[in-house]
Amino acid sequence: MHAFFRGSLVRCALGACALSAIALSPARAQTTQPATDSNTPLHLLAPAYPVPYGPTTPEKVAEVLRRIHGYLESATPSRFVSRASGEPIADLTGLTDDAVFEPGAFRPISYEWGVTYSGMLLAAEATGDPRYTEYVAKRLRLVADAARQYRDRLKTNPGQRSPLRSVMEPRALDDAGSMCAAMIKAQRAGIQADLRPLIDHYIGYISSKEFRLADGTLARNRPHPDTIWLDDLYMSVPALAQMGRLSGERRYFDDGVKQVLQFAQRMFNKERGLFMHGWVQAMEVHPEFYWARANGWALMTIVELLDALPEDHAGRGAVLELLRAHVRGLAARQSGSGFWHQLLDREDSYLETSATAIYAYAMARAIDRGWIDPMAYGPAVLLAWNAVTSKVNARGQVEGTCVGTGMGFEPAFYYHRPTSVYAAHGYGPVLLAGAQIIKLLETHRLEINDSAVQLYRR
Repeated sequence: MHAFFRGSLVRCALGACALSAIALSPARAQTTQPATDSNTPLHLLAPAYPVPYGPTTPEKVAEVLRRIHGYLESATPSRFVSRASGEPIADLTGLTDDAVFEPGAFRPISYEWGVTYSGMLLAAEATGDPRYTEYVAKRLRLVADAARQYRDRLKTNPGQRSPLRSVMEPRALDDAGSMCAAMIKAQRAGIQADLRPLIDHYIGYISSKEFRLADGTLARNRPHPDTIWLDDLYMSVPALAQMGRLSGERRYFDDGVKQVLQFAQRMFNKERGLFMHGWVQAMEVHPEFYWARANGWALMTIVELLDALPEDHAGRGAVLELLRAHVRGLAARQSGSGFWHQLLDREDSYLETSATAIYAYAMARAIDRGWIDPMAYGPAVLLAWNAVTSKVNARGQVEGTCVGTGMGFEPAFYYHRPTSVYAAHGYGPVLLAGAQIIKLLETHRLEINDSAVQLYRR
Protein backbone atom coordinates (compact mmCIF):
# COMPACT_ATOMS: atom_id res chain seq x y z
CA MET A 1 0.00 0.00 0.00
CA HIS A 2 1.21 3.52 -0.83
CA ALA A 3 3.06 5.08 2.13
CA PHE A 4 0.99 8.26 2.01
CA PHE A 5 -2.21 6.22 2.03
CA ARG A 6 -1.05 4.16 5.05
CA GLY A 7 -0.18 7.33 6.88
CA SER A 8 -3.50 8.90 6.01
CA LEU A 9 -5.33 5.86 7.33
CA VAL A 10 -3.48 6.13 10.62
CA ARG A 11 -4.24 9.82 10.89
CA CYS A 12 -7.86 9.13 9.99
CA ALA A 13 -8.12 6.41 12.63
CA LEU A 14 -6.52 8.61 15.29
CA GLY A 15 -8.71 11.52 14.35
CA ALA A 16 -11.83 9.35 14.48
CA CYS A 17 -10.87 8.08 17.95
CA ALA A 18 -10.29 11.62 19.17
CA LEU A 19 -13.61 12.79 17.80
CA SER A 20 -15.37 9.78 19.36
CA ALA A 21 -13.79 10.52 22.73
CA ILE A 22 -14.96 14.10 22.57
CA ALA A 23 -18.47 13.03 21.59
CA LEU A 24 -18.70 10.48 24.41
CA SER A 25 -17.50 12.84 27.16
CA PRO A 26 -20.53 14.43 28.93
CA ALA A 27 -18.44 17.31 30.13
CA ARG A 28 -17.53 18.26 26.63
CA ALA A 29 -20.79 17.37 24.86
CA GLN A 30 -21.45 21.03 24.16
CA THR A 31 -18.02 21.63 22.61
CA THR A 32 -17.98 18.80 20.01
CA GLN A 33 -16.59 20.18 16.78
CA PRO A 34 -17.79 19.16 13.33
CA ALA A 35 -15.38 17.31 11.07
CA THR A 36 -13.67 19.97 9.00
CA ASP A 37 -10.72 20.20 6.67
CA SER A 38 -8.56 21.38 9.58
CA ASN A 39 -9.21 18.48 11.98
CA THR A 40 -10.12 15.50 9.72
CA PRO A 41 -8.63 13.98 6.52
CA LEU A 42 -11.86 14.50 4.58
CA HIS A 43 -10.47 12.84 1.46
CA LEU A 44 -10.61 9.55 3.36
CA LEU A 45 -14.28 9.77 4.34
CA ALA A 46 -16.09 6.66 3.11
CA PRO A 47 -18.30 7.37 0.07
CA ALA A 48 -21.75 5.81 -0.13
CA TYR A 49 -20.99 3.53 -3.06
CA PRO A 50 -24.09 1.64 -4.31
CA VAL A 51 -22.04 -1.52 -5.10
CA PRO A 52 -18.83 -2.95 -3.60
CA TYR A 53 -15.89 -0.69 -4.43
CA GLY A 54 -12.24 -1.57 -4.50
CA PRO A 55 -10.02 -4.57 -5.24
CA THR A 56 -11.17 -8.14 -4.98
CA THR A 57 -9.34 -11.45 -4.61
CA PRO A 58 -9.38 -14.66 -6.67
CA GLU A 59 -10.90 -16.41 -3.66
CA LYS A 60 -13.84 -14.02 -3.53
CA VAL A 61 -14.42 -14.33 -7.25
CA ALA A 62 -14.22 -18.12 -7.07
CA GLU A 63 -16.86 -18.15 -4.33
CA VAL A 64 -19.31 -16.36 -6.63
CA LEU A 65 -18.60 -18.85 -9.42
CA ARG A 66 -19.11 -21.82 -7.09
CA ARG A 67 -22.44 -20.39 -5.96
CA ILE A 68 -23.63 -20.14 -9.57
CA HIS A 69 -22.39 -23.62 -10.36
CA GLY A 70 -24.22 -25.05 -7.36
CA TYR A 71 -27.48 -23.52 -8.50
CA LEU A 72 -27.09 -24.56 -12.14
CA GLU A 73 -26.08 -28.11 -11.27
CA SER A 74 -29.47 -28.57 -9.67
CA ALA A 75 -31.47 -26.41 -12.11
CA THR A 76 -30.44 -27.84 -15.48
CA PRO A 77 -31.30 -31.33 -16.70
CA SER A 78 -28.64 -33.98 -17.18
CA ARG A 79 -30.80 -36.93 -18.26
CA PHE A 80 -33.88 -37.89 -20.25
CA VAL A 81 -37.19 -39.00 -18.79
CA SER A 82 -40.41 -40.42 -20.14
CA ARG A 83 -42.91 -37.73 -21.06
CA ALA A 84 -45.77 -39.95 -19.89
CA SER A 85 -44.42 -41.36 -16.64
CA GLY A 86 -41.59 -39.00 -15.68
CA GLU A 87 -39.33 -42.03 -15.10
CA PRO A 88 -35.64 -41.65 -16.01
CA ILE A 89 -34.44 -43.28 -19.24
CA ALA A 90 -31.14 -44.95 -18.42
CA ASP A 91 -30.63 -46.76 -21.73
CA LEU A 92 -30.40 -44.20 -24.54
CA THR A 93 -30.89 -46.89 -27.17
CA GLY A 94 -34.49 -46.89 -25.99
CA LEU A 95 -35.17 -43.24 -26.80
CA THR A 96 -38.53 -42.79 -28.49
CA ASP A 97 -41.05 -40.04 -29.21
CA ASP A 98 -41.86 -40.21 -25.52
CA ALA A 99 -38.39 -39.00 -24.40
CA VAL A 100 -37.90 -35.46 -23.08
CA PHE A 101 -35.23 -33.71 -21.06
CA GLU A 102 -35.80 -33.97 -17.34
CA PRO A 103 -37.68 -30.81 -16.26
CA GLY A 104 -35.43 -27.97 -15.15
CA ALA A 105 -35.21 -24.20 -15.10
CA PHE A 106 -33.10 -23.95 -18.28
CA ARG A 107 -32.77 -25.64 -21.67
CA PRO A 108 -29.43 -27.43 -22.07
CA ILE A 109 -29.24 -27.03 -25.88
CA SER A 110 -30.19 -23.34 -26.21
CA TYR A 111 -27.84 -20.63 -27.45
CA GLU A 112 -27.79 -19.17 -23.93
CA TRP A 113 -26.55 -22.51 -22.66
CA GLY A 114 -23.83 -22.56 -25.30
CA VAL A 115 -22.54 -19.41 -23.59
CA THR A 116 -22.93 -21.09 -20.20
CA TYR A 117 -20.87 -24.11 -21.30
CA SER A 118 -18.17 -21.72 -22.55
CA GLY A 119 -18.28 -19.94 -19.19
CA MET A 120 -17.99 -23.21 -17.27
CA LEU A 121 -14.97 -24.24 -19.36
CA LEU A 122 -13.23 -20.91 -18.74
CA ALA A 123 -14.04 -21.16 -15.02
CA ALA A 124 -12.39 -24.59 -14.95
CA GLU A 125 -9.33 -23.17 -16.68
CA ALA A 126 -9.10 -20.17 -14.35
CA THR A 127 -9.70 -22.00 -11.07
CA GLY A 128 -8.45 -25.52 -11.73
CA ASP A 129 -11.70 -26.79 -10.22
CA PRO A 130 -12.96 -29.87 -12.11
CA ARG A 131 -16.61 -29.33 -11.16
CA TYR A 132 -17.04 -26.89 -14.05
CA THR A 133 -15.63 -29.28 -16.66
CA GLU A 134 -17.73 -32.09 -15.24
CA TYR A 135 -20.86 -29.96 -15.59
CA VAL A 136 -20.16 -29.46 -19.30
CA ALA A 137 -19.03 -33.04 -19.95
CA LYS A 138 -22.12 -34.59 -18.36
CA ARG A 139 -24.53 -32.58 -20.52
CA LEU A 140 -22.68 -32.54 -23.83
CA ARG A 141 -22.10 -36.30 -23.63
CA LEU A 142 -25.83 -36.74 -23.07
CA VAL A 143 -26.60 -34.62 -26.13
CA ALA A 144 -23.99 -36.35 -28.30
CA ASP A 145 -25.08 -39.86 -27.27
CA ALA A 146 -28.76 -39.10 -27.82
CA ALA A 147 -28.06 -37.44 -31.16
CA ARG A 148 -26.34 -40.59 -32.34
CA GLN A 149 -29.50 -42.57 -31.55
CA TYR A 150 -31.85 -40.13 -33.24
CA ARG A 151 -29.68 -39.55 -36.32
CA ASP A 152 -30.41 -42.94 -37.89
CA ARG A 153 -34.08 -42.87 -36.92
CA LEU A 154 -34.66 -39.48 -38.52
CA LYS A 155 -33.36 -40.82 -41.82
CA THR A 156 -36.16 -43.37 -41.95
CA ASN A 157 -38.74 -41.34 -40.05
CA PRO A 158 -38.17 -37.63 -40.72
CA GLY A 159 -41.24 -36.63 -38.74
CA GLN A 160 -40.19 -38.33 -35.51
CA ARG A 161 -40.54 -36.08 -32.49
CA SER A 162 -37.23 -35.47 -30.73
CA PRO A 163 -36.06 -33.42 -27.73
CA LEU A 164 -33.03 -32.57 -29.89
CA ARG A 165 -34.94 -30.85 -32.71
CA SER A 166 -32.73 -27.73 -32.68
CA VAL A 167 -29.60 -29.90 -32.67
CA MET A 168 -30.65 -32.28 -35.43
CA GLU A 169 -32.50 -29.74 -37.58
CA PRO A 170 -31.26 -26.20 -36.88
CA ARG A 171 -33.52 -23.57 -38.42
CA ALA A 172 -31.81 -20.39 -37.25
CA LEU A 173 -28.38 -19.20 -36.14
CA ASP A 174 -29.72 -19.26 -32.58
CA ASP A 175 -29.92 -23.05 -32.90
CA ALA A 176 -26.39 -23.52 -34.18
CA GLY A 177 -23.62 -21.02 -33.50
CA SER A 178 -23.30 -20.73 -29.75
CA MET A 179 -23.61 -24.48 -29.14
CA CYS A 180 -21.17 -25.21 -31.95
CA ALA A 181 -18.53 -22.87 -30.49
CA ALA A 182 -19.00 -24.42 -27.04
CA MET A 183 -18.61 -27.94 -28.41
CA ILE A 184 -15.36 -27.07 -30.16
CA LYS A 185 -14.06 -25.48 -26.96
CA ALA A 186 -15.09 -28.62 -25.07
CA GLN A 187 -13.11 -30.78 -27.48
CA ARG A 188 -10.08 -28.54 -27.09
CA ALA A 189 -10.45 -28.80 -23.30
CA GLY A 190 -10.16 -32.57 -23.55
CA ILE A 191 -13.76 -33.57 -22.93
CA GLN A 192 -14.32 -37.04 -24.36
CA ALA A 193 -17.61 -37.04 -26.25
CA ASP A 194 -18.71 -37.79 -29.81
CA LEU A 195 -19.11 -34.12 -30.69
CA ARG A 196 -17.49 -33.85 -34.12
CA PRO A 197 -20.57 -34.97 -36.11
CA LEU A 198 -22.63 -32.27 -34.36
CA ILE A 199 -19.92 -29.65 -34.88
CA ASP A 200 -19.79 -30.41 -38.60
CA HIS A 201 -23.58 -30.37 -38.80
CA TYR A 202 -23.84 -27.00 -37.07
CA ILE A 203 -21.07 -25.36 -39.07
CA GLY A 204 -22.60 -26.65 -42.29
CA TYR A 205 -25.83 -24.88 -41.41
CA ILE A 206 -24.04 -21.60 -40.61
CA SER A 207 -21.86 -21.69 -43.72
CA SER A 208 -24.28 -22.88 -46.36
CA LYS A 209 -27.89 -22.90 -45.19
CA GLU A 210 -28.58 -19.74 -43.19
CA PHE A 211 -30.12 -16.87 -45.19
CA ARG A 212 -27.69 -14.19 -46.37
CA LEU A 213 -27.90 -10.87 -48.16
CA ALA A 214 -26.46 -10.55 -51.65
CA ASP A 215 -23.02 -9.63 -50.29
CA GLY A 216 -22.93 -12.68 -48.01
CA THR A 217 -23.95 -10.95 -44.77
CA LEU A 218 -25.88 -13.29 -42.48
CA ALA A 219 -29.47 -12.08 -42.09
CA ARG A 220 -33.03 -13.03 -41.19
CA ASN A 221 -36.40 -12.39 -42.78
CA ARG A 222 -38.02 -11.21 -39.57
CA PRO A 223 -39.43 -8.91 -38.38
CA HIS A 224 -38.99 -7.69 -41.99
CA PRO A 225 -37.34 -9.18 -45.06
CA ASP A 226 -33.57 -8.74 -45.27
CA THR A 227 -33.02 -7.82 -41.62
CA ILE A 228 -29.67 -7.88 -39.84
CA TRP A 229 -29.70 -8.61 -36.10
CA LEU A 230 -26.62 -7.61 -34.15
CA ASP A 231 -27.20 -10.68 -31.94
CA ASP A 232 -26.38 -12.89 -34.92
CA LEU A 233 -22.71 -11.99 -34.75
CA TYR A 234 -22.36 -14.14 -31.64
CA MET A 235 -24.66 -16.79 -33.08
CA SER A 236 -22.24 -17.36 -35.96
CA VAL A 237 -18.75 -15.83 -35.81
CA PRO A 238 -17.32 -17.51 -32.68
CA ALA A 239 -18.28 -20.88 -34.21
CA LEU A 240 -16.60 -19.93 -37.48
CA ALA A 241 -13.49 -18.77 -35.61
CA GLN A 242 -13.33 -21.93 -33.52
CA MET A 243 -13.84 -24.05 -36.64
CA GLY A 244 -10.94 -22.25 -38.27
CA ARG A 245 -8.75 -23.29 -35.37
CA LEU A 246 -10.08 -26.83 -35.32
CA SER A 247 -9.81 -27.47 -39.07
CA GLY A 248 -6.97 -25.15 -40.06
CA GLU A 249 -9.08 -23.90 -42.97
CA ARG A 250 -8.77 -20.14 -43.45
CA ARG A 251 -12.16 -19.87 -45.17
CA TYR A 252 -13.81 -19.93 -41.76
CA PHE A 253 -11.66 -17.05 -40.53
CA ASP A 254 -12.36 -15.16 -43.76
CA ASP A 255 -16.12 -15.52 -43.30
CA GLY A 256 -15.91 -14.49 -39.64
CA VAL A 257 -13.97 -11.33 -40.47
CA LYS A 258 -16.34 -10.53 -43.32
CA GLN A 259 -19.36 -10.81 -41.04
CA VAL A 260 -17.91 -8.53 -38.36
CA LEU A 261 -16.79 -5.85 -40.79
CA GLN A 262 -19.96 -5.93 -42.93
CA PHE A 263 -22.19 -5.77 -39.85
CA ALA A 264 -20.11 -2.82 -38.59
CA GLN A 265 -20.31 -1.03 -41.94
CA ARG A 266 -24.08 -0.93 -41.63
CA MET A 267 -24.62 -0.80 -37.86
CA PHE A 268 -21.67 0.77 -36.00
CA ASN A 269 -22.02 4.48 -35.16
CA LYS A 270 -18.44 5.72 -35.25
CA GLU A 271 -19.24 8.97 -33.43
CA ARG A 272 -20.84 7.17 -30.47
CA GLY A 273 -18.74 4.02 -30.59
CA LEU A 274 -21.89 1.89 -30.32
CA PHE A 275 -23.83 -0.57 -32.47
CA MET A 276 -27.51 -0.20 -33.29
CA HIS A 277 -29.54 -3.33 -32.61
CA GLY A 278 -31.16 -3.89 -35.99
CA TRP A 279 -30.81 -2.91 -39.65
CA VAL A 280 -33.46 -3.45 -42.34
CA GLN A 281 -32.44 -3.23 -45.96
CA ALA A 282 -35.72 -1.62 -47.10
CA MET A 283 -35.55 1.21 -44.54
CA GLU A 284 -34.45 4.62 -45.78
CA VAL A 285 -33.76 5.71 -42.20
CA HIS A 286 -32.49 3.22 -39.62
CA PRO A 287 -33.70 3.91 -36.06
CA GLU A 288 -30.66 3.55 -33.80
CA PHE A 289 -31.48 1.78 -30.57
CA TYR A 290 -28.30 0.87 -28.76
CA TRP A 291 -29.49 -2.18 -26.85
CA ALA A 292 -26.97 -3.19 -24.22
CA ARG A 293 -26.92 -6.97 -24.59
CA ALA A 294 -26.73 -6.84 -28.39
CA ASN A 295 -23.68 -4.61 -28.03
CA GLY A 296 -22.36 -7.26 -25.64
CA TRP A 297 -22.83 -9.99 -28.24
CA ALA A 298 -20.91 -7.86 -30.72
CA LEU A 299 -18.07 -7.05 -28.31
CA MET A 300 -17.70 -10.67 -27.19
CA THR A 301 -17.73 -11.80 -30.83
CA ILE A 302 -14.91 -9.45 -31.75
CA VAL A 303 -12.81 -10.61 -28.79
CA GLU A 304 -13.38 -14.28 -29.56
CA LEU A 305 -12.62 -13.73 -33.24
CA LEU A 306 -9.33 -11.99 -32.44
CA ASP A 307 -8.51 -14.78 -29.99
CA ALA A 308 -8.62 -17.35 -32.80
CA LEU A 309 -7.60 -15.26 -35.81
CA PRO A 310 -4.09 -15.83 -37.19
CA GLU A 311 -1.75 -12.91 -36.58
CA ASP A 312 -1.09 -12.58 -40.31
CA HIS A 313 -4.76 -12.46 -41.36
CA ALA A 314 -5.39 -9.48 -43.64
CA GLY A 315 -8.49 -8.41 -41.71
CA ARG A 316 -6.97 -8.52 -38.24
CA GLY A 317 -6.02 -4.82 -38.11
CA ALA A 318 -9.51 -3.64 -39.03
CA VAL A 319 -11.13 -5.94 -36.46
CA LEU A 320 -8.72 -4.76 -33.76
CA GLU A 321 -9.44 -1.12 -34.61
CA LEU A 322 -13.18 -1.83 -34.31
CA LEU A 323 -12.65 -3.45 -30.91
CA ARG A 324 -10.84 -0.40 -29.57
CA ALA A 325 -13.46 1.99 -30.91
CA HIS A 326 -16.27 -0.05 -29.38
CA VAL A 327 -14.54 -0.28 -26.00
CA ARG A 328 -14.06 3.50 -25.96
CA GLY A 329 -17.73 4.03 -26.70
CA LEU A 330 -18.90 1.58 -24.07
CA ALA A 331 -16.55 2.78 -21.33
CA ALA A 332 -17.89 6.31 -21.77
CA ARG A 333 -21.41 5.01 -21.04
CA GLN A 334 -20.73 3.07 -17.82
CA SER A 335 -22.94 4.27 -14.98
CA GLY A 336 -21.68 5.39 -11.57
CA SER A 337 -22.84 2.07 -10.13
CA GLY A 338 -20.69 0.06 -12.53
CA PHE A 339 -23.62 -1.25 -14.56
CA TRP A 340 -24.63 -0.25 -18.07
CA HIS A 341 -28.15 0.81 -18.98
CA GLN A 342 -30.59 -1.34 -20.97
CA LEU A 343 -30.40 1.31 -23.71
CA LEU A 344 -26.82 2.48 -23.49
CA ASP A 345 -27.41 6.14 -24.27
CA ARG A 346 -30.59 6.54 -22.18
CA GLU A 347 -29.83 6.89 -18.48
CA ASP A 348 -33.48 6.59 -17.49
CA SER A 349 -33.57 3.02 -18.80
CA TYR A 350 -32.82 0.35 -16.21
CA LEU A 351 -29.42 -1.04 -15.28
CA GLU A 352 -28.93 -4.49 -16.81
CA THR A 353 -26.80 -7.37 -15.53
CA SER A 354 -26.04 -9.64 -18.49
CA ALA A 355 -24.61 -6.87 -20.67
CA THR A 356 -22.52 -5.57 -17.77
CA ALA A 357 -21.08 -9.06 -17.26
CA ILE A 358 -20.31 -9.44 -20.97
CA TYR A 359 -18.46 -6.13 -21.04
CA ALA A 360 -16.48 -7.09 -17.93
CA TYR A 361 -15.46 -10.38 -19.55
CA ALA A 362 -14.62 -9.00 -22.98
CA MET A 363 -12.68 -5.97 -21.72
CA ALA A 364 -10.75 -8.06 -19.19
CA ARG A 365 -9.81 -10.54 -21.91
CA ALA A 366 -8.79 -7.73 -24.24
CA ILE A 367 -6.54 -6.36 -21.47
CA ASP A 368 -5.09 -9.83 -20.92
CA ARG A 369 -4.30 -10.13 -24.64
CA GLY A 370 -2.72 -6.66 -24.81
CA TRP A 371 -5.33 -5.26 -27.18
CA ILE A 372 -6.55 -2.36 -25.00
CA ASP A 373 -4.88 -0.12 -22.39
CA PRO A 374 -4.98 -1.84 -18.97
CA MET A 375 -4.56 1.39 -16.99
CA ALA A 376 -7.41 3.05 -18.85
CA TYR A 377 -9.92 0.21 -18.68
CA GLY A 378 -8.86 -2.05 -15.79
CA PRO A 379 -10.65 -0.02 -13.10
CA ALA A 380 -13.86 0.05 -15.16
CA VAL A 381 -13.68 -3.73 -15.57
CA LEU A 382 -13.35 -4.26 -11.82
CA LEU A 383 -16.19 -1.83 -11.12
CA ALA A 384 -18.37 -3.78 -13.55
CA TRP A 385 -17.50 -7.09 -11.91
CA ASN A 386 -18.22 -5.71 -8.43
CA ALA A 387 -21.58 -4.50 -9.70
CA VAL A 388 -22.39 -7.92 -11.15
CA THR A 389 -21.57 -9.68 -7.86
CA SER A 390 -24.27 -7.63 -6.17
CA LYS A 391 -26.80 -9.37 -8.44
CA VAL A 392 -25.77 -12.96 -7.65
CA ASN A 393 -28.07 -13.93 -4.82
CA ALA A 394 -27.48 -16.45 -2.04
CA ARG A 395 -28.90 -19.31 -4.15
CA GLY A 396 -26.54 -18.52 -7.02
CA GLN A 397 -29.24 -17.00 -9.21
CA VAL A 398 -28.36 -14.01 -11.38
CA GLU A 399 -30.79 -11.13 -10.92
CA GLY A 400 -31.48 -8.14 -13.14
CA THR A 401 -31.13 -9.90 -16.51
CA CYS A 402 -33.35 -8.82 -19.38
CA VAL A 403 -35.39 -11.69 -20.81
CA GLY A 404 -35.13 -12.72 -24.45
CA THR A 405 -35.68 -9.72 -26.68
CA GLY A 406 -36.69 -9.29 -30.29
CA MET A 407 -36.11 -6.17 -32.35
CA GLY A 408 -37.98 -2.91 -31.82
CA PHE A 409 -38.06 0.47 -33.48
CA GLU A 410 -39.42 2.57 -30.61
CA PRO A 411 -38.08 3.01 -27.07
CA ALA A 412 -40.92 1.56 -24.98
CA PHE A 413 -40.15 -1.92 -26.27
CA TYR A 414 -36.66 -1.87 -24.73
CA TYR A 415 -37.46 0.20 -21.64
CA HIS A 416 -40.05 -2.23 -20.35
CA ARG A 417 -38.60 -5.65 -21.17
CA PRO A 418 -38.94 -7.71 -17.98
CA THR A 419 -36.02 -9.06 -15.99
CA SER A 420 -35.91 -12.49 -14.36
CA VAL A 421 -33.59 -14.85 -12.52
CA TYR A 422 -34.77 -17.41 -15.09
CA ALA A 423 -33.52 -15.33 -18.01
CA ALA A 424 -30.86 -17.79 -19.19
CA HIS A 425 -28.77 -15.03 -20.77
CA GLY A 426 -27.27 -13.98 -17.42
CA TYR A 427 -25.42 -17.12 -16.34
CA GLY A 428 -22.81 -17.69 -19.04
CA PRO A 429 -21.68 -14.06 -19.08
CA VAL A 430 -21.22 -13.97 -15.29
CA LEU A 431 -19.20 -17.21 -15.37
CA LEU A 432 -17.06 -15.82 -18.19
CA ALA A 433 -16.56 -12.50 -16.41
CA GLY A 434 -15.56 -14.05 -13.10
CA ALA A 435 -13.16 -16.49 -14.71
CA GLN A 436 -11.50 -13.72 -16.70
CA ILE A 437 -11.23 -11.50 -13.63
CA ILE A 438 -9.30 -14.31 -11.89
CA LYS A 439 -6.96 -14.42 -14.88
CA LEU A 440 -6.59 -10.64 -14.80
CA LEU A 441 -5.58 -10.78 -11.14
CA GLU A 442 -2.81 -13.24 -12.00
CA THR A 443 -1.03 -10.69 -14.19
CA HIS A 444 -2.13 -7.39 -12.66
CA ARG A 445 -2.78 -6.05 -9.20
CA LEU A 446 -5.64 -3.74 -8.33
CA GLU A 447 -4.96 -1.25 -5.58
CA ILE A 448 -6.49 1.82 -4.00
CA ASN A 449 -4.36 4.90 -4.63
CA ASP A 450 -5.67 8.24 -3.39
CA SER A 451 -9.01 6.51 -2.73
CA ALA A 452 -9.45 5.34 -6.35
CA VAL A 453 -8.92 1.91 -7.91
CA GLN A 454 -5.85 1.68 -10.11
CA LEU A 455 -4.49 -1.24 -12.13
CA TYR A 456 -0.78 -2.13 -12.13
CA ARG A 457 1.08 -4.91 -13.90
CA ARG A 458 2.66 -7.42 -11.52
